[in-house]
Amino acid sequence: MSDIGDWFKSIPTITRFWFVGSVALPFIGKFGFISPMYLVLFPRDFFNKFQLWRPLTATLYFPVVPTTGFLYLVNLYFLYHYSSRLETGVFDGRPADYLFMLLFNWICIVITGLIMDMQLLMIPMIMSVLYVWAQVNRDVIVSFWFGTRFKAFYLPWVILGFNYIIGGSFVNELIGNLVGHLYFFLMFKYPMDLGGRSFLSTPQILYRYFPSRRGGVSGFGAPPSRRPVPQEQGGGGGGGGRHNWGQGFRLGDE
Repeated sequence: MSDIGDWFKSIPTITRFWFVGSVALPFIGKFGFISPMYLVLFPRDFFNKFQLWRPLTATLYFPVVPTTGFLYLVNLYFLYHYSSRLETGVFDGRPADYLFMLLFNWICIVITGLIMDMQLLMIPMIMSVLYVWAQVNRDVIVSFWFGTRFKAFYLPWVILGFNYIIGGSFVNELIGNLVGHLYFFLMFKYPMDLGGRSFLSTPQILYRYFPSRRGGVSGFGAPPSRRPVPQEQGGGGGGGGRHNWGQGFRLGDE
């Protein structure tokens, strides 16, 4: 138990809260403490009944049933693995900047979910973070299933293609990749590589509550103006698992 406690304490703070929420809400829904119908995103209830918690709970909740359990665990691993490495890598010592990235991606995904009537937002949110990590660490060699190895730059698209072949759906992964690309382009690529203006900046109120600190040890990537040197392997994990959580998914279809 002490080993589990030490591992849990080693998770970076923001990732830890996100991870705990993504474990707690699926099991709260599974054991019936709260009906899953109150945890997913219904645009009508959000706008007409002012159930404003739905965008947040829809990002943390995932229906855990025998046919989705493996997919849930894989994405939970992606959340822990890539969010931890971003928070302790390019965002090391800058919790306000990392939190702003999560908020920006989340708002974009919520807007997309409301427009497309998507009920579950966990996978797009995790994929958006994975995409940013892959771009920051684009030259790192990662391992995927069956011993395949390639640069991290291709990882989000490999996962998208793999899930499409296995489950016939790629909507969630594609949305996550596009949102991650939007953040990376506006925050890093356009102002640093292309010399354009900076459209995104962390609000000062976040620095007030999450001040930056000095002396952090960064080892997992850097902004594109300083091309990262490959420093780690692995992490591709397995993005597989049969699922069809896309535009037309309904809880009654489980």
